[in-house]
Amino acid sequence: MKEQVIEKAQDRLEILEEIDRLEREGRFDVDPEKDPPTIILTPENVDYLKKKSTSKIKRTVANKFGERFLNEILKNNRLIIKEVNGIENLQSVETGAMITCNHFNPFDSFAVEEVFRSTKQSKSKKLYKVIREGNYTNFPGFYGFLFRNADTLPLSSNKRTMINFMKAVDTILQRGDFILIYPEQSLWWNYRKPKPLKDGAYKMATRNNVPIIPIFITMQDSEIIGEDGFPVQEYIVNIKEPIYPDTNKTEKENTEIMRDKNYQVWKKVYEDFYKIPLEYKSDKEKITADQEN
Repeated sequence: MKEQVIEKAQDRLEILEEIDRLEREGRFDVDPEKDPPTIILTPENVDYLKKKSTSKIKRTVANKFGERFLNEILKNNRLIIKEVNGIENLQSVETGAMITCNHFNPFDSFAVEEVFRSTKQSKSKKLYKVIREGNYTNFPGFYGFLFRNADTLPLSSNKRTMINFMKAVDTILQRGDFILIYPEQSLWWNYRKPKPLKDGAYKMATRNNVPIIPIFITMQDSEIIGEDGFPVQEYIVNIKEPIYPDTNKTEKENTEIMRDKNYQVWKKVYEDFYKIPLEYKSDKEKITADQEN
């Protein structure tokens, strides 16, 4: 019997073309997908620490639904975690911590969540996720409910909201919980290279004297073809040694040092796994332009 061939989705092909263009231009922090205008998140519309009784109830319900959804996508091979390396690096941290991860798929946070819930820390710690403003304010339905209630920390373009965000981050880290953040800032679908990192995660870690736990997820094609016509990716979750701030250095110095160490760790994982040097198309474009001049 002839196998059915699933045509590759046009929107995915367009996203890949846009990612290629952005890489050539060196615009690594730009999202290739065109989202609707973001609704601004104001302070009265977010309860970061779930102090209100209604917020607590919604959090409980959202986390139960989120756990069921995670189990479902694992069972149906929509999320495939082939291997986890370095789990001891996560389990060794007794304090709060910022977990950094590369961002290439809406489900990559579920991969980190699945790894976290397999550790001893999950019994006593919470894992919060930093999300974009639009994910909190714009999303309808089931996903919107999870974005607004399942231990998420939305960023905001509103300064007053961001003051509350920073206070919540400090409280969460000081009480010993973990926060997942994507320092690349952008989501590039199935992009395998580490992208340049922003400073935010490292400033927050330094200010609270907690470590960064760098996670870099490598991937390979599985034999399963998704509904979009592309192979479902098998994830290898690589958890590396915690990076601690140096109390003898300034916040600025620690931010730069920790950020650069994180990037170098990711770079090594990438090069060791894929057996190729890390190169960006923007670097080649620059070299070509310099040669022409």
